[in-house]
Parts: sequence; structure tokens; C-alpha cells
Amino acid sequence: MSTDATTTTGSDQPLEERVNNRSQRPSSEAFKTFMASSWAADTSELPSNDAVAPFAAARRAAVSARFPGERLVIPAGPRKVRSNDTDYRFRPHSGFAHLTGLGLDHEPDAVLIMEPTAEGAGDNGSNHQATLYFSPMAGRDSEEFYSSASTGEFWIGPRPTLPLLQARLGLKTADLSGLEVAITKNAGVVEFGGMRLRLLREVDMNCDALVDTSRINTGVDLEISDNLDGELTEALSEIRLVKDEWEIAELKKSVAATINGFHDVVRSLDRAVTHERGERVVEGAFFARAREEGNDLGYDTIAAAGNNATVLHWINNNGKVNEGDLLLLDAGVEAESLYTADITRTLPINGKYSEVQAKIYQAVLDASEAAFAVAKPGTKFRDLHTAALTVLAQNLDAWGLLPVSLEEALSPEGQQHRRWMPHGTSHHLGLDVHDCAQAKAELYLDGVLEEGMVFTIEPGLYFKNEDLAVPAEYRGIGVRIEDDILITKDGAVNLSAELPRTPEAVEAWMADLRKA
Repeated sequence: MSTDATTTTGSDQPLEERVNNRSQRPSSEAFKTFMASSWAADTSELPSNDAVAPFAAARRAAVSARFPGERLVIPAGPRKVRSNDTDYRFRPHSGFAHLTGLGLDHEPDAVLIMEPTAEGAGDNGSNHQATLYFSPMAGRDSEEFYSSASTGEFWIGPRPTLPLLQARLGLKTADLSGLEVAITKNAGVVEFGGMRLRLLREVDMNCDALVDTSRINTGVDLEISDNLDGELTEALSEIRLVKDEWEIAELKKSVAATINGFHDVVRSLDRAVTHERGERVVEGAFFARAREEGNDLGYDTIAAAGNNATVLHWINNNGKVNEGDLLLLDAGVEAESLYTADITRTLPINGKYSEVQAKIYQAVLDASEAAFAVAKPGTKFRDLHTAALTVLAQNLDAWGLLPVSLEEALSPEGQQHRRWMPHGTSHHLGLDVHDCAQAKAELYLDGVLEEGMVFTIEPGLYFKNEDLAVPAEYRGIGVRIEDDILITKDGAVNLSAELPRTPEAVEAWMADLRKA
């Protein structure tokens, strides 16, 4: 990997500068003059609006309607250090991405400011004018072009200019150097003529510091302000509960790429069986597809074989993949827009379910179908879970595994059947794999399903090797089936239905892929 540094010496050198001791950077005036010359001029025309632009504008208007007369500060967040001076790939906060339409690794440190206007006088008839503050690409006549490993085009490639992003997003842009004034000007106690601020907190420490300092200096009550900030975070989650047309199209892309990744995994199983860490072979096969067709993984892949499938979030993926066991693959591709799929299938590694594996798999599939049957507009979100768990409990009772009657187990005071499925059946899906996580319970768990909602249905049964409450033949078997569901006016649509679900269809699909 290339290195960027300025060599310095002396025992008093600050620690933060010592990372620059490893190489030399040219610094002569002759070099600087030559480096700034003989570059072709940019003659490209400004692009038209991105397809997402009008949808992002409508989302900003929805937030604007909730907070008239208040300045809203929504940061993208900074880069995060992975090791020393190397960073993770940047991903903006989902609230920022939703309101701007920016995906991929665009613009660390950017901040969206929504400045209040007179009612209806803002963007698109809203109550705010939005401005995106970011650091634009430095000119090639500047030292930043070749000297900055974090922002220089020579190091990280082209970055947008202010006019370019403004044209793409239909959103006013400004240099990040003006951010402090934009946040703090005329801020203060509302009763004394000041401007109330709301901040998406704990995303960018610099923004937190600017806002907190402004509040302290102007006598604003910090405890009350924390509540105001919390309400903004809550609102940014709640407006994502119903997806717009553009979001649904992006989720469909994510699902399609994820299904391709599942195909790749099945093709990799023969090699996985021969490898000491076969789960890593599986993980790698899916990751390659995620990077090929999308931006990245939507979350760390669960590639759990054998008893590891009974660990709900097994992401070590360092185990063996053995013939005769099951592989629980829970994975999702994140599209370049940052919308992710979330699909799980439990596959027989040798291509055929045993009798016991098939029985457990069918019980989980039946539970999934029960939840699917009640997924329609007007149903409460929590009813999906009740429907699935009832079917699982009925099967556990029929197998003689419940220590009490079915009725007692299903009662709030019982719940013994939850030993084998302690997680929920569904969660909203979108920019985050567990989307809308800060929404109020009455809009989420107790919310009513509406057209445009997207969520998972994912029942499971998990019988650990050491579980003496079940017969030996059940132990070491973990099964989960997860699909991504869109609510339409006519009912539920399974976005991931193309991926086989029944035991017979799974076996036939695996056989076809391995044969090919």
C-alpha cells in the first residue's frame, strides 16, 4: 500500500504526528509548481437530477412538517479508523442518506442543515430550506490534491464539486467551512428570540460539540435539548416505516443480488466441505457477490453449519461444513443506495434433508406461512409474531417437547416454547437491516401494517447439542427461514420468493446448481 508522510525528528514530536515518519513526500517549490501544471481542464457538463432527488425532497418535506420554525442538523458522520491510519469504508448515517439520497461512500463529514422559513416558503412548499455542507474536491493546483491521503484526488480518486452535487440532488450545496456559522447563528432560547436547534446526535462529535457549546453559551437547558434531539432521531426513523416507490425498487435490487449470492454459496459447498474452515468459504462466496453487484454486505453474514446454526448471530464463521449437517445462511447484499436485503435459508449440506431435519424445517416453514397469511393492511405488526409462534408451539407440543400443556405454554405466564425460538419473527427492513429502530413502540410493534411497509418474516427452531430437554436426534439442528415482505393494497408480496423455500424445492435447486 502506498504511503504518505512528512518526516520529522525529535523526542518532543507529538504522537499523532508520528504516523508520518514512515516515508518522504516531495516538498520543493519546483515540485509544487510542476505538480500544479499541465492538467486537462474539466469540460464535462453538469448532470441532471438523480432519480432519487424528488423522493428525497419529499422526505425532507415530511420532516420539515414536524419541526416548523426549528433548525435541523443532520450529519453524515466522519470516517472511522480501522487500524492506525487506515479507515473502514465510509457509510453515512442512514438518516442522512434517506434525506439526501446519497449512498455509497459519498462525503464523510458532510452535514445537511434544514433552515426554517416562513410556513410554505421553503423547498417544495415546505417550512425549511435545505443546504448540504461538504468539502468539495480541491483543485489540482492545490497541495491537497496530492498531499492529503484522506481527501486528495491523487489518493482517493475524484470527488464531487459543489455544483455537481447540487445538480444531481436538486439540493443547495455549500462549503463545509461555513458549517459553524450555519449551525450557531442566532441560536438560543426561543423565548428570548433565539433559534431552536435539533441535532441528530452521536453521529459526528464535531457537530455535537458545536451544538452543545452554542447551547451552553446561550443558556439553553441541555436536558430539554437532549429530549428535542431524541425527537428528531425518532422522527427520522418513523418516516422510513413506509417506503416510497424508489426505495421499493432499490430493495428489489438488493433482494435479486442476494439471491444470486445464495446461488454462489450452493456452488461453493463442495469446496467448503473439504476446507478446515468451510464456513469461511461460504462467507467468502457470498461476500464476493455483495461487492460485485452491490456496495457491500448489509450486515455480517451468518454462515452457520451444524450446531453453530443454533447460535442466533453466529458471525465467527470459522467452523467446518460437514456432510449430513445443515447450513444456516443468513445474508444480505447492500445496494449502492445502501438499501439491504435480509434472507435466510437452511440448506442440507449434502443436498438432502434427513427425516428429522425435514420435519423441523417443515414446522418452521408452516410458521412462516402462518405469519405470511396475516400480513396485510390493517393487521398489527405484532400479530405476525403471534401467528408464527402459535404454529411452532403446536408442533413442539405434537412432538412431546413442551413440559406443560399447549394452552399454558401459549399463555403470557408460560412461554416455555420460546426456549427454542427466543427472538422475534419480524423487523422492518430498508436502509438498515433492522430499519426504523428508533420509532415509537405504538408505531412499530403495535403499529398497523400499511401499503409500502417492508419487513422480514423469519421464524426458527434451535436445538443445541447440549439441550437435554429434547431427544438426541434433534440436537445440533438449527433452522431459520427468512423472507423479505412488501405490503401492497392487495396483501403481502414475498420479494424473495424466487429463492426456493419448501424442502423439495430446496433439494431440487441445490441439485441443479451442483450439476451445472
